[in-house]
Amino acid sequence: MKTHQIEIQKFKAAANSPHGEVMFKVDVLASARAASPDDVSPSSVLIMSEANARVLMALLKKQLADFDAKKPKSRHGRPG
Repeated sequence: MKTHQIEIQKFKAAANSPHGEVMFKVDVLASARAASPDDVSPSSVLIMSEANARVLMALLKKQLADFDAKKPKSRHGRPG
């Protein structure tokens, strides 16, 4: 498996797909990452600033709210 270091530069947009996926348009810097001897299981690393982390949180909240708005309301737990 190849591992990468992916640095988020800017979030451009977010959208929900009809298949239940959230898609983000982003500007990133990606480079190959050599596994260090400490790595038990080599992984890719996603790096972002605090500002970009806050943008990601806001975008995720909106996309999840959009998913919830499309789901039918459950009648469970309602007094009858």
